Order: sequence, then structure tokens, then C-alpha cells
Amino acid sequence: MSTTEPPPQEQAALIPTLPDDVALNCLARIPRWHHPTLSLVSRPIRSLLSSPLFFAARSLLGPTQHLLYLTLRSHTLHNPSPWFTLHKRHDSTPNDNHTLLAPVPPIPAPSIGSAYAVLGPKIYVLGGSINDVPTSHVWVLDCRFHTWEPAPNMRVGREFAAAGVVDGKIYVMGGCAVDSWARAAHWAELFDPDVGRWEAVPSPVEVRDKWMHASAVVGGRIYAMADRGGVVFDPRRKVWEGVGCDLDLGWRGRACVVDGVLYCYDYLGKIRGFDVGNGVWKELKGVEKGLPKFLCGATMANVGGNLVVVWEEKGKGKGKEMEIWCAEIEVKGNGDANLCGKILWSNKVLSVPIGSSIVHCTAVSL
Repeated sequence: MSTTEPPPQEQAALIPTLPDDVALNCLARIPRWHHPTLSLVSRPIRSLLSSPLFFAARSLLGPTQHLLYLTLRSHTLHNPSPWFTLHKRHDSTPNDNHTLLAPVPPIPAPSIGSAYAVLGPKIYVLGGSINDVPTSHVWVLDCRFHTWEPAPNMRVGREFAAAGVVDGKIYVMGGCAVDSWARAAHWAELFDPDVGRWEAVPSPVEVRDKWMHASAVVGGRIYAMADRGGVVFDPRRKVWEGVGCDLDLGWRGRACVVDGVLYCYDYLGKIRGFDVGNGVWKELKGVEKGLPKFLCGATMANVGGNLVVVWEEKGKGKGKEMEIWCAEIEVKGNGDANLCGKILWSNKVLSVPIGSSIVHCTAVSL
């Protein structure tokens, strides 16, 4: 008895009456914030939106979007380390809250005190402690598809380390005790994604502090603040130095770099910028009336060349919730060599249970 196989089903067109290559070109131009709605149109479009082909087409067209990613810590939420993505629609005005926030799938193995590095469309989460034990694990969030994948482990476990990206390589330093030859030799490491493994970076004994409180990359050099002062590493010259006293005394809390200026908040809660070339701190003028004093719980990121600040505020209810606020600031120097800022928008973006806290925010361009 002969059997005949049914003819293969023809794949449905992305857009009826249009060739798929033309449809792909049209769909790739649609802004990312419309993708959740777009995915409901049809199964072929939903499948396309999560394919490498789609993001390759978007990269060729050049409609780059700058997205902010935020991670929190909460002891009362079902997920103790929730992640979110936050971006601003282009048609927003200061009086209209068009700030969009969406949850991101949680990291498979949450940890405390991880370091973070952005390389292309991916966020690397480096180490941290799990049950009070430093881990060498590395998890990677691919921001194109919002999927997590493991990366090669570091040579040693770390918590509260410093990290930075220079010339397409990730550098991590500190966060480990140098109580053995292996930890001392790998106090600093680098990861080259093209090679796919971690390698030791030689470091002098005098820079090997354990805890790193903040880090930033300025002019191809990695600046990291430690328990006792800070260190500067130039990967291109393979030179280690200590940070100057002015930077050491003025760098408080989390920081980011915009146009070569390192921004953070000072002990009075004001935003200041450090001109690395001249070794001078300058207050960011023009934002005093629109922002609170950031005495704690604030973090910053460079999003498309603007300074974005995220902070915590008390909720207006019965004390069971707190609020996460966000502001985008256009920063520039004026003729007097001062730093001036213009608040483009400022909104509450999330309500969370009281006791939650901001862990980190970073920007990715897609």
C-alpha cells in the first residue's frame, strides 16, 4: 500500500501582497516600543521580531534606539532581583508621561554585588555572591531578544568588583581576597568575546584592594574607587596608577561618563562633573529646581549622549510603597567652562514595595 506525504505547507507572508524582503524592510523601520503590539498581528511577524535576521536589517537601516535597563533588589517581591527596560518615546513632551517601562525576564541565578559591563547589544553580569559565597559565574542578557545565556566563568569568584569595556574587551578587577596565589594572579582579568575565555591581567600588589565601590571608563582608561583611594588602569599601555586626590575626595556613589566628563552626586546631594583633563570638579548648573538632593539611592547612565538619573522617593500612600523616578538631562559646557544642564523630562516610572532599592542601571544601543 503506497502512502503519499502531504505537500509542505507554504510559509505565510509577512505582509500579504508584498514580497518578504520588502516587508522586512518596512517592519525593520518600526520603533522598538511598538514591537509588543506588532507581535500580535500574526505568527510570522512575531517570529520575525525575535530573529537575528530582523536585527541585522535594523542595524543596516540605522534606526538606533538608546534603551535604559534597570535592576532592583526587593525582599518582598516574588522575584528578588527584577529587571526592567525603560525608554522614552520620541513624541513625548515634558507635560506628557510617555515613558515606557517593561519587565525583562529575570536573571537565572540572582546574586548580590555583581559587576556590570555592556558590550554591543549584551549586558554582562559578572560574579556577585550567592548565599554569601562569591561566584565566578557570568550571565549575559541579550537585549535584542531579552534572553539570558551563560558566558565563560571568570578564573576567581568576585563580589563588589569593578568592570569596564575598552576596545571590545571586558576588564574586571577586585572583589576578591588575595589570600592565595590564584586570587592574587587573577585579581584583574580580561574577557575577549572573540577568544571566549578569561585571561589574567598582571597587577602590582599595592593596587589590590578587595572591595570596589564604583567604576567608569574615561578616555580608554578604567577608573575604579576602592576602600583606600582608587586605581586607574590603561589597558592599551598596560599601566596602573592611583587616582588623584581631587577625584578621590569628590567621587561619591554611582557615576557615569558623558562627553568625557564623569558625573556623580556629592555630599550635599548635588550633581557634579569631573573634568579628567583639567582635574577639576564642577557643579552641574540649571537642574537645582527640578531635581531632589540625591543623598542616597540614585544612579546614573549615559543614554544616547544625555545624562539619565534614576532615584528612589517615598510613596504618597500609606507607607507600603516607594517610587522610582527618572529624569533625562541634556548636559553641556558653556563659555565660562561651567557645566549646564537642561531637564528634558522627569517622571515617576515605577511603584515598588517599600524596602526595595535600585541596584544598577545601564544603557544599551540597539
